[in-house]
Amino acid sequence: MSIGDPAAIEVDKLDVEEAKLELARLGSAIAHHDRLYYQQDAPEISDAAYDALRLRLQAIEKRFPALIGEDSPSLKIGAAPSRQFSSIRHGVPMLSLANVFDAEEVAEFLRRIRRFLKLQEADRLELTAEPKIDGLSIGLRYEHGALVTAATRGDGYEGEDVTANIMAVDDIPHRIGAADVPDLLEVRGEIYMTHAAFAALNRRQDESEAKPFANPRNAAAGSLRQLDPAVTAERPLRFFAYGFGDADQLPCKTQWALYAAFRRWGLPVNPQARLCSCAEDLLNAYRHIEAIRAQLGYDIDGLVYKLNRLDFQARAGFVSRSPRWAVAHKFPAETAITLIRDIEIQVGRTGALTPVARLEPVTVGGVVVASATLHNEDEIARKDIRLGDTVAIRRAGDVIPQIIAVETDKRPDGSAPFVFPVRCPVCGSQAARESDGRTGRVDVVRRCTGGLICAAQRLERCKHFVSRHAFDIEGLGRKHMANFYENGLIESPVDIFTLERRDALKIPGDSGQYRRGWQEKSVKKLFAEINARRVIALDRFIYALGIRHVGETTARRLARFYGGTDDFLKAMSGASMGEESKDFETLVGIDGIGCVAAESLTRFFREPHNRSVIEGLLAEIEVVPVETAAQGSPVSGKTVVFTGKLERMSREEAKATAENLGALTASSISKKTDLVVVGPGAGSKLRKARELGVTVLDESGWFDLVGT
Repeated sequence: MSIGDPAAIEVDKLDVEEAKLELARLGSAIAHHDRLYYQQDAPEISDAAYDALRLRLQAIEKRFPALIGEDSPSLKIGAAPSRQFSSIRHGVPMLSLANVFDAEEVAEFLRRIRRFLKLQEADRLELTAEPKIDGLSIGLRYEHGALVTAATRGDGYEGEDVTANIMAVDDIPHRIGAADVPDLLEVRGEIYMTHAAFAALNRRQDESEAKPFANPRNAAAGSLRQLDPAVTAERPLRFFAYGFGDADQLPCKTQWALYAAFRRWGLPVNPQARLCSCAEDLLNAYRHIEAIRAQLGYDIDGLVYKLNRLDFQARAGFVSRSPRWAVAHKFPAETAITLIRDIEIQVGRTGALTPVARLEPVTVGGVVVASATLHNEDEIARKDIRLGDTVAIRRAGDVIPQIIAVETDKRPDGSAPFVFPVRCPVCGSQAARESDGRTGRVDVVRRCTGGLICAAQRLERCKHFVSRHAFDIEGLGRKHMANFYENGLIESPVDIFTLERRDALKIPGDSGQYRRGWQEKSVKKLFAEINARRVIALDRFIYALGIRHVGETTARRLARFYGGTDDFLKAMSGASMGEESKDFETLVGIDGIGCVAAESLTRFFREPHNRSVIEGLLAEIEVVPVETAAQGSPVSGKTVVFTGKLERMSREEAKATAENLGALTASSISKKTDLVVVGPGAGSKLRKARELGVTVLDESGWFDLVGT
């Protein structure tokens, strides 16, 4: 008996199993679109469509908080910086914003702020409101008034060094001479291109027979990422400042005063910014900007609301990928009508068969859309989607757009329902829908049972291994990896690091000639890029293994907790012995590592083939500990558990403070625990801490230790 398609079920009607499946689908879609948007400047969907995916994911996570995994898209920021540029590490993480979409969500944002800061309704709470520019985020570092570096957001922790290019942007001063400028100031803002400049640029592209840009955001990002700064100088880029990162003592105490200071210092601030004192003020600002949106002359996709008081911003802090003190109020999604030309079945690295509709290309919100996800066979049957159908699409996902309706009155005569294959289109193995032995529920996803004999899965696993957030081997893109696989040069990740030793790119025989498409220079460059990745951080290594339910954030948390490769592998071996083992208990006790991820890890490490691949890799590479943030703090690298009722701050705020100082928070106590902070009502955890000899502090002792 099928549980149906979770994608078609309202959030408040999902059960736990349906919610798990839907979160997995949404996570996959969002990851795909993040790569397109942040790394390739080539999004397939509109921001509104993307936001709709995140909105549904957040709603499910809110209803089922126990299902939030550390690989959730709600915990991720941007994408890794391109290796075309050197990188700059952000002193303060450059995070993205959470989104709201209606008046009630704006009100809930304000209520959440008041709860977190323990403010009463009578307490004054001012916010700023300003247009959310659809451009490229940038951090400008000024030292003693001089602009010294400029970096893109990247993955939030490390961005691309675009200093030479940013010097060509007229809006950005190279020096700030005001007396009250801090000695160190990182100005954060948005690089964008006006509609008029975009149209002129595309006219020049047409005249030179070059490919036109899809939209102003892509044009701005592409212009800033030119390897030749002279090309950037020819592109009319603009800039608005909206905040700060690293900074010495600021000459202001509010966001509004900061904007005034920016103006005094010659930094442009959006003239549409407003100071608001209540939810209705924010909504009035939203309605006003929405009404004049077409007259602004540049693209925006909503408004940004921020707490005005900077001390409130500091107290509120951050929650994973976004600040608690700010939110983006986004504009609604756009839709379009088009035709389904074909339905293709793609096989992913986990064996999942995913149907994709190939569409008659249509423009939605400035982006040309040529495909849409159909999710699974139940979705196709529920909507009765057929070849040749006229459909309404909406760019409202993280991956490719969704079909929201079928216009059956325009259906061609003789059309037949789509028949979903029961065999893998790649290897011919049976494609089955798994059944939960305990509940009898049937998975909505049909998967190839071919495993490692299925070319699609082996190839996709290798592609994942070299992807941006994994080993990031730029010369081994999807095209080259597919070619190497088809020619038998790479069948597992270990083969990547033996290519040079095997002389694999030369034509077999004595000719000494390289394979088609390769020359001595390009071969040397590829081998250099591979060799440059023979030393890798543990979190990237774990993520590269492609373990189901273990994304970047989960991998980073595991790497920070276990520290080194030997300890991690020993712990995984122990955890694989069963749920009764101490190592499994410790694994589940890591804050944010749920049973789903833990079970997936143990299944992976029980498989002899997987252990063999890891052993082969470790013979070729060196895995080093992940860099720990805030290394100078007294709790950097330590594992902290908070228990009991805290009085001076909420538990959530306490954990956020600890993690900002480089600590790792956990929900249970083990031999790995370094410190337990107790409030009134602490019970069994306090007793266990004393039994294990773990250092115990009360709330005052904690504040004395961290200097808060």
